[in-house]
Amino acid sequence: MEAVDNDGLCPMPDIAKLIGGKWKLIILQILIFRGTKRFSELKRMIDGVTQTMLTNQLRALEADGLVSRKVYPEVPPRVEYTATDRAMALTSMFREMHNWWVAGQR
Repeated sequence: MEAVDNDGLCPMPDIAKLIGGKWKLIILQILIFRGTKRFSELKRMIDGVTQTMLTNQLRALEADGLVSRKVYPEVPPRVEYTATDRAMALTSMFREMHNWWVAGQR
């Protein structure tokens, strides 16, 4: 992955727009490592997130192709969120962040 801009730097600002922020990383971590979740499950799993914030973050992740949303025609409607292949490509990044954290705790 040799993508660099004209200044020779990696596209970190663009990456930060996609996955930056506290909630997006937590949402992606859950969907990547724990699989498909309903909105209510995500809300329960993410301490401190408001319904509005979770909705906004899921919409942004969906718009960026990192999360797919499936609505089931039921009453009440059931909506499930899944990490896309593009998001699954972040698995090694999450593992490396985990390893970095563990190494720093020693």
